[in-house]
Amino acid sequence: MWLFVYFDLPTETRKERKVASEFRKMLIKDGFTMFQFSIYLRFCPSMENTEVHARRVRKHLPEHGKVCLMKFTDRQFGMMELFYGQKPQRNDKPPQQLEIF
Repeated sequence: MWLFVYFDLPTETRKERKVASEFRKMLIKDGFTMFQFSIYLRFCPSMENTEVHARRVRKHLPEHGKVCLMKFTDRQFGMMELFYGQKPQRNDKPPQQLEIF
């Protein structure tokens, strides 16, 4: 599963910029990668793990602004078309899943 976090946070004042920056830092600390400036994504090996990370994001929601969580299967993510300019780019393959016994 892939968990996407889309957000649009206010950045008019110094305090708002700090809140937005702290939210981004929290996402990175939790293993998310920046896809676009206000879109972060994370690969999760299972639906249960996806929900764990979604709960963490919900726990750190800023007071103001909009945040959206979307879950995609690996197959849906693989069907995404990415373009930089007019050249299509290949999707990143999901990381290898490690099992610890």
